[in-house]
Formats: sequence, C-alpha cells, structure tokens
Amino acid sequence: MSKKPKLIVTRKLPFEVEARAMRDYDVSLNTKDTLYDTDSLLAACDGASAILACPTDNLSASVIKLLPHSIRIIANFSVGYDHVDIAAATSHGIMVTNTPDVLTDATADLTVMLLLGAARRASEGEALIRADKWDGWGPIHMCGTNVTGKNLGVIGMGRIGRAVAKRARGFSMCIHYHDEAPVPSEDDAGAIFHQNLDELLQISEFLTLHCPSTPQTYKLINADRIARMPKGAIIVNAARGDIVDDEALITAVRTGKIAGIGLDVYYNEPHLDPRYRSLENSFLMPHLGSATNETRDAMGFKALDNLDAFFIGNQPPNAVVDPLAL
Repeated sequence: MSKKPKLIVTRKLPFEVEARAMRDYDVSLNTKDTLYDTDSLLAACDGASAILACPTDNLSASVIKLLPHSIRIIANFSVGYDHVDIAAATSHGIMVTNTPDVLTDATADLTVMLLLGAARRASEGEALIRADKWDGWGPIHMCGTNVTGKNLGVIGMGRIGRAVAKRARGFSMCIHYHDEAPVPSEDDAGAIFHQNLDELLQISEFLTLHCPSTPQTYKLINADRIARMPKGAIIVNAARGDIVDDEALITAVRTGKIAGIGLDVYYNEPHLDPRYRSLENSFLMPHLGSATNETRDAMGFKALDNLDAFFIGNQPPNAVVDPLAL
C-alpha cells in the first residue's frame, strides 16, 4: 500500500470535507482555525507534499521561495487566487488549483441581496428597528431607489456576472456589460456589450463588479470613473476589494453622487476602511459570497478532487496557469 501524501490544511473546513481529507491523505488539520503566519506555515509544511489553502493565506513570492521542495501543489479553497503568486509557484514547479463553478449561484444570490439592500436602505431600516427608534410609517420616510426597469452595468461577464444578470432580469432590469470581449450570444440573453468601460458607466444606474483582482483592475472604480456614472447610482462589489478606490467611493457616497453601496469585499480585509461603517447608506457584509453550507462543502470537495487528480498523475481539472509560463 502506497504512502499517503502529506497534506496541510490551513483553515478549519466543513466536517465532511475534513473527513474525506483524513481518509485519503496524511493530513494536518487546523482544528482551532488560527491564522498561520509565515513561520508557522513553513514549519507545518516540513515534509508535506500539498497545501490546501484559503484566501486568508499569504502565499507571496517571498513565502513560496521559502516553501520546502517537497511541496508540489497548492489547492485553493476559493475561486480567486490573488493570495498566491502564480508566477512564483510556476517557477518553483508548484501546481496551483482553484474551485470555480460551485460558488456561482451562492455569490450571485448574495450580489442581488447587496443590490436590493443598498437600493432600499436595508441597513438603515434594520438599525432603526434594533435601536427601537422607529416612530412609525411616513410618506417620505426612508425612500430608496427602484430596481425594476433600471440599467444594470456588469463589469466582468463570467460565470458569476452572467448568473447575476439572469437574476436581475427577474426585476426587468436592462443588462449592460463590459468585458475583454463579448460573451457568446447564447450566454448573453440579450445583454448589451460595451467595449468601452466609460460608455458602460455613463448609463449604469446600478453597477456590479465581477472581474478578477489583477494589476489592470486595481482601483478600477476610481474618482474619474465614478464621476461618469449617473447621479444617484448604486454600486455593488462582491468580487475583490482592491477593484475599488475606497477614498473615491466614500467621497462619492458622502456627496450624494452615489446613492448607496453594497459591499461584501474590502481592501485589506478584515481591516476595512472604518469610514464605511459611518455611511448610513451602505449595506455591508463580511465576505459571505460563498457562505452557504452546500457551497462550502462543494468547494472543499472540488479542492480535494484537484489534489486527487494530481497525485494519481493526471492534470487537475481546475489548474491555474501563469500566462507568462505558456
């Protein structure tokens, strides 16, 4: 009987996922769910063949350089992999994988919640109830913004962007999108492609972000681009926090240029800009896009599927390739 590969799991995972990992691997679990610093991660990886990593792990080029040569694969418990330096991993012969598809619906559902919560001032309303400060119905009390029939701009028409667009059509929204190229006609369901981002922004009464975090998308939504949007627009972000320029967005909300925001992700999370908390017309969630029991189980199983394929000598189904290595 062959020896099981040694696997380091960096965070506490769902029960069924951990049970499968223990069955198939010589696994080191993080039962207390404490975050690894660089030294503790390197110590844990001594003699290991694989890391099952999470978005909270800092696998930068400098960290990857220090990993023991025994590490052959980093299987991410996430779709995003901006916490891993792919070029560095590739240069060190380390495979990197992710978990696409399985969290599309959960993230799209939460995006619609953000959109509705921001438009209808849900955080403000709930705060009134919880503080026992609601003094009754009024004709102009806490009026928000209609969603039905409005223009929704989608930046990034991938799996999640398309799933959000599908849901938004249930509110009779007119879908516009920007991406590197138009999606196939069978997938756009009548959505209107804008090659020019500024043109998309000019008509976006609602804007939702679903592009990856890259050097090209860093602070993509900045003061200049927000200025191009209609006054009173709503901005939603369930992608990555660094796509948004916090200073520009907070200023736009405070001046009334942007009527409301719905955020699930933040720059430098969990240490978000504290000014967001003081904005009454902000609907804020703690990175819960994929946080359903079914989705987190599926993410863990997909990460293990990638590991299983790798260790029997096959290409993992969700390998992440450094474009510069092609």
